[in-house]
Amino acid sequence: MCNAGIEIGGRSLVRDVSLSVESQSVTAVVGPNGSGKSTVLRLLAGLWRPTDGRAELDGDTLARVPRQEIARQITFVPQDTRIDFAFTVRDVVSMGRYPHVGRFDLLGSADVEAVDAALARADVAHLERRLVNELSGGERQRVLIARSLATEAKVILLDEPTASLDIDHSLETLQLLQELADDGKAVAVALHDLNAVLRWADRVALMNAGRLQAFGTVADVVRDDLIEPVFGVRVERLRPANGIETLVFHRLAARSEGVRARGAGSR
Repeated sequence: MCNAGIEIGGRSLVRDVSLSVESQSVTAVVGPNGSGKSTVLRLLAGLWRPTDGRAELDGDTLARVPRQEIARQITFVPQDTRIDFAFTVRDVVSMGRYPHVGRFDLLGSADVEAVDAALARADVAHLERRLVNELSGGERQRVLIARSLATEAKVILLDEPTASLDIDHSLETLQLLQELADDGKAVAVALHDLNAVLRWADRVALMNAGRLQAFGTVADVVRDDLIEPVFGVRVERLRPANGIETLVFHRLAARSEGVRARGAGSR
């Protein structure tokens, strides 16, 4: 994506964003709420067309690539998707094969194998006969991840995929993303948890107020002088016995005092 920006209804959502999502790597997109993380992913997926700059796939402007080809090459997992119809889990995951076989065509043996593999890898095979609209939010999110895996796309984009998952399945999902990158996929994921970024990401795009503040390796971007002003916190770094650095965040004193003062005045 090169110098990309988008305006909707006269309001600028992101401006002048340049970054790339590369094979064999996990790129984390981080930033405060409303910073433009989801918008960046939608531009990368070709779901929204930039009003400035361009989004590309293998050097071709996405606007010129046929939609079906984009769907074969890029898959996007939203933070949550409402499914009103009584589809089974297998039905939903099978929809990931539509870019390859067409919406009304029967799945061939290779398609069935791809669906089976996706169900197993997202740990939802035991749910395959359940109705999706009867699942919990976390289970439904894992089904959406399975659907994306069934596409066998080489670019996988996910918007807060762990937001509704319990701790075990969050770790399982992050491990899965790293394994997909090791398999050659290009993975980009919007995350709030900077400790997860330290552990699982290869590169980081730091967004703030619709602008890209920094883009590079984890060491280049997850720095106190960048994180503290963007998130409005003080960072403390700990290194437990396992050697994995952990970030502890503290509210800035001035901001905390301001909150207390407003609370006192409201009594």
